[in-house]
Amino acid sequence: MSTLRFPSGLYGVTPEWDDTDRLLDAVRAAAAGGMRALQLRRKNATVEQRSAQARALAPLCRELGVVFLINDHWRLALEVGADGAHLGRDDGDLAQARADAGPNLILGASCYNELDRARQLLDAGADYIAFGAVFSSPTKPQAVQAPLSLLAQARELAIRHAADRGAAAQPVNATTASSTATMARAAVVAIGGITPALAPQVAQAGADSIAVITGLFEAPDIKAAAQACAAPFPSSCRDADASLFS
Repeated sequence: MSTLRFPSGLYGVTPEWDDTDRLLDAVRAAAAGGMRALQLRRKNATVEQRSAQARALAPLCRELGVVFLINDHWRLALEVGADGAHLGRDDGDLAQARADAGPNLILGASCYNELDRARQLLDAGADYIAFGAVFSSPTKPQAVQAPLSLLAQARELAIRHAADRGAAAQPVNATTASSTATMARAAVVAIGGITPALAPQVAQAGADSIAVITGLFEAPDIKAAAQACAAPFPSSCRDADASLFS
């Protein structure tokens, strides 16, 4: 089993809520249900609103043991002590962000339905590569569609990239094969229209993690929705990478 550079399982993405107290309560419920990572995604917020919510979420996520990322703004992630940032096509160069932010900030990136883009981002230092929308998304109804079959191809790409990276970093000897087999690899994240009912299908298709907004935070019972989204990802798989994020 490959060790991942980003947690497997449920990756919550915040809705466009201005009510920070409501958001914090929802994050607590999602974490209680098994959410392992959270992304603050505030496309419509002011700079001040985004910063205030980031500063409120960072200590809460540390308390809950949830890996915390901020959409688009890796500098803000560093400022508030977040664990990482997610970058889309228009959010700056990931290689430059990696060079400026250093090796410890988790950087994930949108690949849409493009394996060639994923290869480039892996070379640039991405810790996860995200594909979607895998289903019709109420958040981004015009989003490009990514077939579920792409997820298995992306996982194989990430495994090969980690093995090649490990082999390049080590002298060739009898132990190289076993050591590269356990080299930490980038995770494959699926996003777009995923609900608790669809989570097993996405996990079976090859996703290491599922990014969920509406299906989680707009559910009548957020904890129960989180439990259902996390269930398809075996606890043994989730535990395998836990030491990297403690």
